Amino acid sequence: MNDAGVPVLKEAAWRAVGVPRAHESAALHVLGQATYTDDIPELQGTVHGALGLSGKAHARIVSTDFARVRAAAGVLAVYAVGDIPGLNDCGPIIHDDPVFADGVVMYVGQPIFIVVAETHDQARRAARLADIVYEELPAILTPQAAKAAQSYVLPPMRLARGEFRQAFEQAPHKVKGELYVGGQEHFYLEGQIAYAVPKEDKGMLVLCSTQHPSEMQHVVAHALGLHSHNIVVECRRMGGGFGGKESQSALWCAAAAIAAFKLKRPVKLRADRDDDMLVTGKRHCFHYDYEVGYDGDGRIAAARVDMVTRAGYSADLSGPVATRAVCHFDNTYYLSDVEILAACGKTNTQSNTAFRGFGGPQGAIAIEYVIDEIARNLGRDPLDIRRLNFYGGEGRNVTPYGQVVIDNVIGALVAELEASSDYRARREDVAAFNRASPVLRKGLALTPVKFGIAFNVTHLNQAGALVHVYVDGSILVNHGGTEMGQGINTKVMQVVAHELGVDMAHVRATATDTSKVANTSATAASTGADLNGKAAQDAARQIRERLAAYAVKLYGGDVEAVRFAADMVFVNGHEVRFPELVQKAYLARVQLWSDGYYATPGLHWDPVTMSGNPFSYFVYGAAVSEVVVDTLTGEFKLLRADVLYDAGRSLNPAIDIGQVEGAFIQGMGWMTTEELWWNEGGKLMTHAPSTYKIPGVSDCPDDFRVALYNNSNATDSIHRSKAVGEPPLLLPFSVFFAIRDAVSSVGGHKVNPPLNAPATSEEILNAIAAVEAAVAQGA
Repeated sequence: MNDAGVPVLKEAAWRAVGVPRAHESAALHVLGQATYTDDIPELQGTVHGALGLSGKAHARIVSTDFARVRAAAGVLAVYAVGDIPGLNDCGPIIHDDPVFADGVVMYVGQPIFIVVAETHDQARRAARLADIVYEELPAILTPQAAKAAQSYVLPPMRLARGEFRQAFEQAPHKVKGELYVGGQEHFYLEGQIAYAVPKEDKGMLVLCSTQHPSEMQHVVAHALGLHSHNIVVECRRMGGGFGGKESQSALWCAAAAIAAFKLKRPVKLRADRDDDMLVTGKRHCFHYDYEVGYDGDGRIAAARVDMVTRAGYSADLSGPVATRAVCHFDNTYYLSDVEILAACGKTNTQSNTAFRGFGGPQGAIAIEYVIDEIARNLGRDPLDIRRLNFYGGEGRNVTPYGQVVIDNVIGALVAELEASSDYRARREDVAAFNRASPVLRKGLALTPVKFGIAFNVTHLNQAGALVHVYVDGSILVNHGGTEMGQGINTKVMQVVAHELGVDMAHVRATATDTSKVANTSATAASTGADLNGKAAQDAARQIRERLAAYAVKLYGGDVEAVRFAADMVFVNGHEVRFPELVQKAYLARVQLWSDGYYATPGLHWDPVTMSGNPFSYFVYGAAVSEVVVDTLTGEFKLLRADVLYDAGRSLNPAIDIGQVEGAFIQGMGWMTTEELWWNEGGKLMTHAPSTYKIPGVSDCPDDFRVALYNNSNATDSIHRSKAVGEPPLLLPFSVFFAIRDAVSSVGGHKVNPPLNAPATSEEILNAIAAVEAAVAQGA
């Protein structure tokens, strides 16, 4: 107690960051009171839209007749390409992505028009009634077909270091092959939705589920032929995004805004799950051709990979995705002589887009597949081959694109996980189990991760924030990041609370709003907390410095010695409640709000030479997975997963561990069960929960051990923490390679199973059959 009887905590023992905190909306989520876009009370006069979709993969539109649509119950209007006031474009980089098809349709599910009706159901029913005559054109559906036809949305890219061909020819051992890794549906719980509300003087408020409000502002302004200052975009929270709402929310925002602008009434456009999956793009699938040379110990001497993606009908974000794949082919391994080729195949399918990992997982899986083969060819444990090729040591710390790896902890992290997971003993146990089990086979794998953090487009690495301190001492923070369940608001609130020395209960975060923080970047590339946390810290620091200077005026002492902690201000022997000092500062006309800004330093990238310093730092991690495979049915079960993840000095260990767990299961789904399938006519047939299998509770391992590695970021990130959004999605590579290990045991580990991803039951059975056939031929 102080002299006034006020309980005082020593500021040295108080922290708002680095400690577990509940998600700021956790109680609202549990109680069903969290407001999503579809929960916002509808204004009087609100009407509903639905999109009319193409039934052909590639065709000219000969004629359209909307008479039956207009005559349907409740229909108010139909709008197509000729009704757009401004630009018919919603492409994020290259303007090749129309809001409504103009003369030609490029995939099954492409929007041709929007119908507006009194109710959502009426609009959906009416959208099916259009009479459209097509002249069909040849369609390209796979990345392999796109490569054969030299059909690309962008020029192919190449990154090379050293002399691959010479080093490859001189290598004593060689491996060549191909691999196919499928795409993945985002399957957010909340589908795409936009609610456009006309305002006075050509203003438009768009309430939507998006990871990039500023991009939505630009797209809507262009579609309506207006300036950005006419448009306000707001997003309080999303029910999941995973990249699917970075660029592809633009179509829904633009279509709703066009209809609202024309009708002068609020229009809500909510996608049903089937429409959402038919219209929107997915994670890019990749096809790889590879050839790698290595020595007798398993050290890679030369590596070449030729990757082609299924970009879809337009560029969208395929260029940056392919670039990140190129920059992550090395994963945790030093490659002296390497050639990496990547091409974005133009196909008559949905335009694929950002997805958690943004090309990084697709790049890294290829080198892991190769190392798995090298180990089997040499009769060695794959972990030993991985460790041999790790970055580290004299002259082995520079990536193929020229960035120095200064913060490498992968060796120590893997050693810690190897010990804590009893990897070596379990490897022997698995072998013993398989010798006694002809039908059920176990597999074990440990895979590492190195993942670069930053947008690989340098100018996107910036953020802004506003912090307001009110007279009662409560604090309001607004920043440019968007909340999609990952806890960015919680972390930013912690940062602000810590900077001002108050309990988090006194801090509130508001909806992301383009009229508050302008020109924001997407919440993507795992940069949300890094960028917006730094910006909010900057704003709060300015307020703290003003309050500290005022406190010294009141109580004397040195500004540098003033401390804010535990809702108190410690100044020159005085202990003042934070709200009390704020009230006095207000009366003295001290500014109690501030803007903050942050731009990540030290980044540069040359897209021509594909070299530079594209990442602020690297995140590391590793996982051990043990599976059992039924060789008669192809089914598998993940028995145990051990994960060790480098979150630096975690801002919130509870949220970060939850993010690692969620990413692991989501990545496991991509690697094993989530199969996208198009029929011969180009229609996506896996467009609903009944046909597309995401992991369920029963797919989670009974024994799931997740821990954070004790580390501090070498880079000056926010409180020396590291990103947790995307990198852990690569950890379940261990599940895929554990399955491959189990299949390999069928042939006594003498044959490399030709296992593609996702490793569905059918794929596993095909791989088992191939192994058995190879063994029989060898015998």
